[in-house]
Amino acid sequence: MCGIAGIFGSNWDAEQLTAMHAAQRHRGYDAEGFYFDPRLLGGLAHNRLSILDLSDAGRQPFQSVSGDLQIVLNGEIYNYLELRRELEGDHIFRTQTDTEVLLAAFEKWGHAALDRLIGMFALIIWDERTKTAFAARDRFGVKPLYYHQESDGTLLLASEIKAIHAAGVRREPNLRTWSSFLTHGVAESSEETFWSDIDKLPAGHFLVWRDGQTTIRKWYDLYEKSGDGFDDRDDQEVAEEYLYLLKDTVRLRFRSDVPVGINLSGGVDSSTLLGLVHAIEEGESRVAVYTFTTGDERYDELPWVERMLEQTKHPLVVSKLAANEVPDLAADVQYYQDEPFGGIPTLAYAKLFEEARKNGTIVLLDGNGIDEQWGGYDYYSANGNGSLIQGSSDRPVRPDCLMPEFRAVAEGVTAPMIFSDRLRNLQYRDVVYTKIPRALRYNDRISMRATTELREPFLDHRLFELALRQPGHRKIAHGIHKKMMREIAAQLVSTGISEAPKRPVQTPQREWLRTELREWADDIIEAGMSSFGAAWFNRDEVRREWKAFCDDESDNSFYVWQWISLGLIERNVSGINFGGLNPAARISNRSTRTREEVSAW
Repeated sequence: MCGIAGIFGSNWDAEQLTAMHAAQRHRGYDAEGFYFDPRLLGGLAHNRLSILDLSDAGRQPFQSVSGDLQIVLNGEIYNYLELRRELEGDHIFRTQTDTEVLLAAFEKWGHAALDRLIGMFALIIWDERTKTAFAARDRFGVKPLYYHQESDGTLLLASEIKAIHAAGVRREPNLRTWSSFLTHGVAESSEETFWSDIDKLPAGHFLVWRDGQTTIRKWYDLYEKSGDGFDDRDDQEVAEEYLYLLKDTVRLRFRSDVPVGINLSGGVDSSTLLGLVHAIEEGESRVAVYTFTTGDERYDELPWVERMLEQTKHPLVVSKLAANEVPDLAADVQYYQDEPFGGIPTLAYAKLFEEARKNGTIVLLDGNGIDEQWGGYDYYSANGNGSLIQGSSDRPVRPDCLMPEFRAVAEGVTAPMIFSDRLRNLQYRDVVYTKIPRALRYNDRISMRATTELREPFLDHRLFELALRQPGHRKIAHGIHKKMMREIAAQLVSTGISEAPKRPVQTPQREWLRTELREWADDIIEAGMSSFGAAWFNRDEVRREWKAFCDDESDNSFYVWQWISLGLIERNVSGINFGGLNPAARISNRSTRTREEVSAW
């Protein structure tokens, strides 16, 4: 896990690239490296967090044997050993790194090499001979990659938005994204970010730049790989295949030359992960377990975690978040996020990564992804309303608090209804447009803030493709969600744990905002509105809704944290002009990038 950056074109200087590199230094302190094309048509920068081959041989940018290609990689290619054996007849390997394997695979197969990878990755390759840049992102977008293209064709790429701003790109909010977020609760559902003229390369896509022209193409589509048909095999055969894949995906993600730990909550997904780790280690208990608490027994899952560990004896490290830590921690986490984040649960998770790093654990695994595969959320039921907020009957957002002109530019989620059944369409929406992209962005930033690597074994594409081929009765039956997954989990952990109910809320965010943090929240909300409230908000309506929330008239705090996010960003970034102009007139036009076949790669 690292930080990568690149600039391509004829109108840039070395100081821009070094500024981008410096802005991402927290993503890897172990080494740094630069490459500059002899004609200064391309440049690459890399911040290294050493995970595989800790020697200097693993430094990047990494050069091909021919000297024509330079690569920077953020992430891990988990099946690099298998690919290495396949490539040994064509390539004499000089290191033990997955980066060299990836570059050799690219030299042999071109962009078709991406289909052979099992991993999380964002990569940039520069071809010095053809003056062509190639960039790609993994299937589900575990690793980030942002870009900005100037009117003269110059292209900037980086792991984080702040790096592109550090290169001199103007910091101005994207009003369409902000309006969509505040009106519909939508985030990460398109390639646009919260900042104008900075987009994300979509998950499962690659980009080619040459002579100032950028082309983007999709290389992975979950629907195409899973298909619309259903798996007609018997339950046992499907369960056996899925369990085999579970074990393989966890085994691959334990490949590391630094200590590996696991993050646990008290649910089925975490307990399954613990059971898999214990089975793969054949009873060894040296892997540390991390969990967070807030000291509130209504939400803390520590008793469930301790119950799991009675069987495995893994060492437990508990990270406790107190209400009085939230203001300073929120401001710090906001800096690393660049965009709005998920509230106090994200802060608790961020502190957990701090504890892991202090404890010497560099790589952590968590259980994200099972709910989306096996119908774990309550709204997946036939009588569910499809809400983006789990466990709430109240409206998640308050669009009536927005000025009509601002609200009018909002766009909702435009997820296609491509499957023949409602359940899989909801699953596809959550994987591609809503829950998974949002969680991955939060998790990448908070793990890298602590200079740690987060691996998501259940986001292996093989698991998703198999799960989406399963009929609904294997996912939800008689009011039980994740039916087959619970049966599989029961083979790995105690029955009581595998039957644990889904608990959507893990921190007392509502209670803290109404009590200990009320004064802080009131102040930060007002700070946000004082900066741009005149253009975006009806202040009286915001204050009325805030008072109603404090009076316990709402069962969710999603919209309150939206307002807090605005105040955090306003205090974190100086010199932003948020208001005063017609919102529709300030939305930047999309560039003339094309999406078409790229035969050259």
